[in-house]
Amino acid sequence: MKQGSTLFLKIAVILIGIPVLALCIFLVPGMANYAAELYPDAAYIRYLIFIDLYAAAVPFYFALYQAFKLLSYIDGNNAFSQSSVQALNKIKYCAISICILFAAGMPFFYLVAEKDDAPGIIVLGMVVIFASAVIAVFAAVLQRLLQEAIDIKSENDLTV
Repeated sequence: MKQGSTLFLKIAVILIGIPVLALCIFLVPGMANYAAELYPDAAYIRYLIFIDLYAAAVPFYFALYQAFKLLSYIDGNNAFSQSSVQALNKIKYCAISICILFAAGMPFFYLVAEKDDAPGIIVLGMVVIFASAVIAVFAAVLQRLLQEAIDIKSENDLTV
């Protein structure tokens, strides 16, 4: 496979990370401060929102890094290798951890939505959970298919 055939996908991975970084820098502090203003008697909610959303950003960026590595394996003709299976496995676990972190943060979304009378906030949280679950299942299916392809390839290599 020609070098750079996955260039578009690598650029897409980078472009996916930039808006999330901007959200982490600009939107998360505003959301945390807004939640603290809505509940002045529970000012600790600010720190819980910081912890939850920034903790979810860590596996997100790790999954992006693993996707970039997977694309590099494809460029280097190593698509059918254990390294690719491990990258998909790590992406799967990152997506599961994002699901868990956002599910754990749903009470905060609910509190803000209840006080501000904005149910769309809950829907946004549910969309992130659903999207992460879909990515986890998709990565698990790809991981299994890739592992079976590697097993078949190694069987064929032994018979020749």
